[in-house]
Amino acid sequence: MFEQAGVNERGGEDNWSPAQQGLLSQSQTAGDSDEAGLRPLKWEDYYGQERVKANLQVFISAAKNRQEALDHVLLYGPPGLGKTTLAGIIAHELGVNLKVTTGPTIEKSGDLAAILTSLEPRDVLFIDEIHRLNRSVEEALYPAMEDFAFDIMIGQGPGARTIRLDLPPFTLIGATTRAGLITAPLRDRFGVINRLELYKPEELARIIRRDAVILNIGITDDGTQEIACRARGTPRIAIRLLKRLRDFAQVKGQGVVTAAMARYGLAALDIDERGLDAVDRRLMQTMIDIFGGGPVGLDNMAASTGEDAVTIEDVYEPYLMQLGFLAKTPRGRVLTRQAWEHLGCACPPDYERRLTGLGRAVSVHPADQQTLAGAAEPGYEQQCFADLEAAGKKDREEHE
Repeated sequence: MFEQAGVNERGGEDNWSPAQQGLLSQSQTAGDSDEAGLRPLKWEDYYGQERVKANLQVFISAAKNRQEALDHVLLYGPPGLGKTTLAGIIAHELGVNLKVTTGPTIEKSGDLAAILTSLEPRDVLFIDEIHRLNRSVEEALYPAMEDFAFDIMIGQGPGARTIRLDLPPFTLIGATTRAGLITAPLRDRFGVINRLELYKPEELARIIRRDAVILNIGITDDGTQEIACRARGTPRIAIRLLKRLRDFAQVKGQGVVTAAMARYGLAALDIDERGLDAVDRRLMQTMIDIFGGGPVGLDNMAASTGEDAVTIEDVYEPYLMQLGFLAKTPRGRVLTRQAWEHLGCACPPDYERRLTGLGRAVSVHPADQQTLAGAAEPGYEQQCFADLEAAGKKDREEHE
């Protein structure tokens, strides 16, 4: 189903240059990596994302009944939630080929033309990290998505002319971890837009049990639950932990991942009961020891911890914010009382009072709510949220 560059499933050869052959991924075979072999190809093997799955099943059935190409689909959400897997299932359910590429790989419109002209009717083209498409390539994609046509410019100067190539109806599936960086014209051309949410522990447990059978890993229900509760709601992390605990079980145990062996292995990997690793805890401990819990700017955090600022913002902060351990304010990052308690540190009694006016994201102790309600200046909180909105707008403009 995953089509190999150069030869399609219908037996025809695609006349691409060696550089263009690298644009598409190779077909899924038994010799691929474990992760590729673990990808489900049918809805019954895909756990979680029930709302997204139910809607896509309806759209796919309707498209098949009409014998039309499925409308273009945009999948966004944190990394590791199964966007590529969903694309494979959609193509499998439609009974068509799936061609896979990434946004940064398509450097010029000629590369895009080579891919689009090789598609058969109703095929699926999956572009990962679609927000990183070159601007000229993105604009060339607009008529292909709307009119199934590709415009090619021939010649230069006054004698230049445009030739329009007709394309077969196809489905574009775009995936991104940063939906805010997708331009409005591109986003509006997708007929189906779905956000993938973090998985619940019970959903991760089903994924872990299925993958353990495929990988021939012995694991108990308690061991499965230990992994599921510490996987940050992400199947990719759960699978990675399962493989590492398999190693611990083979070397340090009897070859079976029990609850005790899972706790031993996860402790060796420095992953606590909330899924936080050593870097997560070091970031929070640094904020407590040096900055008194905040507020602290991103650059100061990076300099104090030795971590890259982009890595902190994109990798570590989102999960800490989802747990309610970290909050962003106009004056910088601050830890919440829950973060202090998780690290076993004594939170100052007047901690929330010092953070008055920094916004609702900062957790307020119930005993201090009435006091804090009258402590902030009138209109100050509204101004804070206005500053946050302005800062967000400035970040988006810088990215563009």
